[in-house]
Amino acid sequence: MQPFVAKFRTFREAEPATRDYYRRLSPQERLEILFQLREMAHKENNATPRRLARVYRVTQLERG
Repeated sequence: MQPFVAKFRTFREAEPATRDYYRRLSPQERLEILFQLREMAHKENNATPRRLARVYRVTQLERG
C-alpha cells in the first residue's frame, strides 16, 4: 500500500475527500489497511494476547 498525502485548509474540506478516498479502495485494499493498523497497534503497546493464567493445584481431600 502506497502512502497518500493531501493538504487541506480546513477539516471540513478534508472529511469528504477522506471518505471518497476510502470508497474508491477495493475491499482487499481496505483489509490490508486494517491489518497494518492492527499490527502497528500491537507493536506500540507491546501487546501480548491476554489470556487467563492457568493454575493447577493438587490438594488432599479429607475422608470423613
